[in-house]
Amino acid sequence: MEISIEEQIRIITKGASSIINMEELRVKLEKAKREERPLIIKLGLDPSAPDIHLGHGVVLRKMRQMQDLGHKVVIIIGDFTGRIGDPTGKTKGRSTLTVDEVKENAATYQNQIFKILDKEKTELRYNSEWLSKLTLEDVINLASSTTVARLLERDDFHNRYNNNYPIGLHEFFYPLIQAYDSIAIDADIEVGGTDQTFNLLTGRTLQKYMGKEQQIAIFMPILEGLDGKEKMSKSLGNYIGIDEDALVMFKKVMELPDQLILKYYELATDIHPDEIDLIRQEMAQGKNPRDIKYNLARTITSLYHSEEDTLRAMDFYNTAFVKKAIPDDIPELIIDWEKDLLIDIIPKLVQEKIVPSGSEFRRLLQQGGVQLNGEKIVDLDYVLVTNDVLKIGKKNFIRIIK
Repeated sequence: MEISIEEQIRIITKGASSIINMEELRVKLEKAKREERPLIIKLGLDPSAPDIHLGHGVVLRKMRQMQDLGHKVVIIIGDFTGRIGDPTGKTKGRSTLTVDEVKENAATYQNQIFKILDKEKTELRYNSEWLSKLTLEDVINLASSTTVARLLERDDFHNRYNNNYPIGLHEFFYPLIQAYDSIAIDADIEVGGTDQTFNLLTGRTLQKYMGKEQQIAIFMPILEGLDGKEKMSKSLGNYIGIDEDALVMFKKVMELPDQLILKYYELATDIHPDEIDLIRQEMAQGKNPRDIKYNLARTITSLYHSEEDTLRAMDFYNTAFVKKAIPDDIPELIIDWEKDLLIDIIPKLVQEKIVPSGSEFRRLLQQGGVQLNGEKIVDLDYVLVTNDVLKIGKKNFIRIIK
């Protein structure tokens, strides 16, 4: 069924922080419809951090929604720009990557992005394909499209300049040459986070300078992590990884603060805006947020896992956290016969990342946060036997195997 321009705009703008500009978007969609061609949607990926979580997935989900509307996504792996290093949000220049590091990270990216994007409707390009062919004359021409004053408007450059941090001349070229990617693929739309505002707008500026039609810039909000405060980040431990087990993913979504429920529906799912309006109405009318979050957890988990694994995750959650019983399907920890005291296995619990540290485990133990076979324990001299079940904190179950 043909989707109207108004319906396309509603889906494209769902959850977006800002769009530059809306009228141009409408014109592009109308033109594409007349010419019976898809719009070219650009996304540049920095190959320095290939592990994708739901925060990264916000932009990818928006790309997938536009694919489902019939448009073409072009993913640009910044293998050339990665060797310069984008200093976004940093007080100093980012370390550059080697060619091998870029290739390795790019391979990891491909394994993950197609959990979200439709591979058949995605073109994957490396920007070394065109950037490595630029002559010095081309580069000087690019540099003439902007001014130092304009570049210093970018927050990180501005802050470093005012605080006497060094700025390498090569760093000024980063926003220019990533903007050239838009020229190379004739991008109609570029999508990025609000932290990429300067880069996306530079793409528009360069297209105008070179006599091309300007791309639409769609800025997606930054997604807060499980703490409800900080940007989702692996280093902060507040993330939900798209490669995580279904049990872990479902459980983590259920830990979200209630005030983030609607934001996650908008940014981390493909739910239609009409359905989100109904969910917003249900919350306003006093429906239990836990029930709404339960559906959110099921929706998000099913995006990355099979129906069977999603149902398994739901059953695990219901058993462990609703009925507060011991679930059957829990991870196993194999221990040595000679080291069968609770105190003996603490190093292995840390090694397997079940607890962050031995001191944290002892703290939980003293506060009654450790259970053995459903009973709270407070001492470290318990003898463990095969099939004993440890519950550590509110969410970690481990079955002991000797």
